[in-house]
Amino acid sequence: MITESTPVISIRGIGKQFNAVRALNGVSFDVMPGELHAVMGENGAGKSTLMKILSGVYSEYEGELFLRGKPVRFHSTREAEDAGIGIIHQELNLVEQLSVAANIFLGRETKRALGILNQGAMDRRAAELLAQLESNISPRALVSSLRVGDQQLVEIAKAISLEAEILIMDEPTSALTESEVARLYGVIDRLRKRGVTILYISHKMDEVFRLAERITVLRDGQFVQTVNRADATPRSIAHLMVGRDIEPARRRQSNQASSVVLETQGLSLAWPGHSRGWRLKDVSFKLNQGEILGFAGLMGAGRTELLECLFGASSVQPQGQLIVQGKMERFSHPAEAMKAGIAMVTEDRKRLGLFAQMTVRENTTLCSLQNCSTAGVLSRLRELAATDKQIRSLAIKSSGPEARITSLSGGNQQKCIIGRCMLTRPSILLLDDPTRGVDIGAKAELYQLMEQLATEGVAIIVTSSELPELLTVSDRILVLCEGVITGEFTREEATEQRIMEAATQQPHFV
Repeated sequence: MITESTPVISIRGIGKQFNAVRALNGVSFDVMPGELHAVMGENGAGKSTLMKILSGVYSEYEGELFLRGKPVRFHSTREAEDAGIGIIHQELNLVEQLSVAANIFLGRETKRALGILNQGAMDRRAAELLAQLESNISPRALVSSLRVGDQQLVEIAKAISLEAEILIMDEPTSALTESEVARLYGVIDRLRKRGVTILYISHKMDEVFRLAERITVLRDGQFVQTVNRADATPRSIAHLMVGRDIEPARRRQSNQASSVVLETQGLSLAWPGHSRGWRLKDVSFKLNQGEILGFAGLMGAGRTELLECLFGASSVQPQGQLIVQGKMERFSHPAEAMKAGIAMVTEDRKRLGLFAQMTVRENTTLCSLQNCSTAGVLSRLRELAATDKQIRSLAIKSSGPEARITSLSGGNQQKCIIGRCMLTRPSILLLDDPTRGVDIGAKAELYQLMEQLATEGVAIIVTSSELPELLTVSDRILVLCEGVITGEFTREEATEQRIMEAATQQPHFV
């Protein structure tokens, strides 16, 4: 509870400009000691930019920042940390070539005499921090070997290790399963009892209304309103975020009677060196034209691995049969899958989806350059026209096609990747947790886009770490547990309880 009347953070007239894009414009509000204060807004509203100012990532900005009543301007994250501010970034800020422990204590290494690293002490402390999150990740594992959900747990452990008085959490649950989210809630409760002030960014209404005492809404880089949670509803907050009521996606009739466009028979994926022996085991299913088929499952169930097998992106050659448009296929590279009419949106846009050194145009047209070429000569005008079309149809917020992809918010980067896929004109679209880090307005737009594509005959496979999302968009839901299909539900049969029961059902074999 708030016990003091003096704000721990006072934000006064904060503004920030990136070239032609005005990210923040005169934002002012207070954060009280010991409260969990949620900051909400659409992608591009300026939330992450504001948090980077508070944590010392950006030092050039307009306005003033007060910490415990005293003016401050941090010129580095180290200065912010020394002042008691830590941050969990939305886009993971880890060094993939280093171990988990090395990342947690990067720049704050424990040393023996003569400056020699005390690796054992760091490993033990890292294990303690991860144990708080009920994670069995090895402190010595390379970060590059971890899935995005485990990387997010490492980022959270890193922030907890700072023992900060003020902790900024920027979409901390975007890649976590429901059970991992529940563990994080426990950590947050313990931090609150210690008096830690938390600034919490999330697009998930249930999280915000469970955790926050007050909610500040930003829109188009400007402050809209701060409200007490008790005086708000998810609908009223959504209206403040987008300036309008969000219309639910129109549900078309389920399209399960149409022709089969993809089928797997006994699809299996070996897991060399693991006691279980496989990531996927005897996975068999059919996908119909114009159908949205959802895949549910806890972390490690094999959802991402399944999509990688279908897209020819698996590091190990899968076994079993894959039939696409009635033709037996065996993809050894994503280019082969794309030629067969399959496109994929990865769950990890930063590592696997984006080319950070390229522009919006280059990222969007990368997989369809042949459609922008004549006799092998690339047409810049056709590239720009194709990009502009995707910017308009997906409502991508950017300063234009030539903007750096890294200047866009996470949700708008995701839209660019979806636009890249759509330019290949796929008949089968694989979406791996496509709304991770995407705001409520953009989610509604993506749901409508999926419905539109399905109506046009595109077959879609979608995974999500959010069960309500799968229940919203799917015609059918298949459930994976430890690489095995343990449940199948139609739209009418599916409930969160049934899906969770199947997701935790230990597979048995004769």
